[in-house]
Amino acid sequence: MKRITFALSLVVMLMGYSKKADAQYYFYNDTYYDNPVLFEVGASVGVMNCLTDLGGKKGIGKRFIKDLNFGNNEIAGGVYFSAMYKYAIGLRLEATFGKVSAFDSILAGVTDIAKNRFNRNLSFRSTISEFSLMTELHPLFIFIDWTNRDDDPPRYSPYLLAGVGYYSFNPQTKFENRWVDLQPLSTEGQGFANYPDRQPYKLKQLNFPVGIGVKYELSDLLSLRGEFVYRVLKTDYLDDVSTSYIDPQEFYNNFPVSQAVLAEQLADRQRNQVAFAGGKRGSPAEKDAFFTFNLKIGLAIGRERIR
Repeated sequence: MKRITFALSLVVMLMGYSKKADAQYYFYNDTYYDNPVLFEVGASVGVMNCLTDLGGKKGIGKRFIKDLNFGNNEIAGGVYFSAMYKYAIGLRLEATFGKVSAFDSILAGVTDIAKNRFNRNLSFRSTISEFSLMTELHPLFIFIDWTNRDDDPPRYSPYLLAGVGYYSFNPQTKFENRWVDLQPLSTEGQGFANYPDRQPYKLKQLNFPVGIGVKYELSDLLSLRGEFVYRVLKTDYLDDVSTSYIDPQEFYNNFPVSQAVLAEQLADRQRNQVAFAGGKRGSPAEKDAFFTFNLKIGLAIGRERIR
């Protein structure tokens, strides 16, 4: 809450500065005055995907796009509000909503080492809600002073993004035609006394968005953006999979019988074999991640029409 209050205060301060600053002609025509600080409100639509321990491509697990299943893309959308100083540096508040999923069954038919993941037979889905505060940097306007040039600045502007976000997730898997929440089942012994290094993971956490984009001025008031944003996460449990199988008896030592039976069934869903305690279920070497590709349409606020 303190972060949001600070961000809103900063935006209000910028609005005040904008009104006091000297106006100038909008550099694409002489219809609008431009203030040094301009605001933009908009919406986005695109796709969301993730990189976790589940699914992937054939062979040994690889990094990023080499291990990405584009068939797992899910629809995502959001809204945003930004303040931009002289087209160069911006501050943006954004809300993003979507879903991620991954399935070992996508590896059906593989004959190499990835068949072990297919036989593991795990799957998950999770809704994502994210609220972020990000800084935009537009190099064309940071390093080039267009106000002292005779030619007009370009309508397009590539930019970099970085910031902090707060998101919620809830991994689920389908079992007997119903979706079951996985976090309360401690499928890898999270919170059990015999696994003190495995603590329950929180379903609301901080993340760190980084990305790139390009903005294009469609008209005096409208702009279009294409953008990719990658979220660096602090958890390896976006998909409820991280490390090794545990002794099934631990479920009965910690849960009521009905919950223990369900946890045992969902912790080990291997085809034609049974896991042994300590056997590899996932890999904690790298944290999970999710990301979005989206298009944004924005409405400029702060340009004053010449009367």
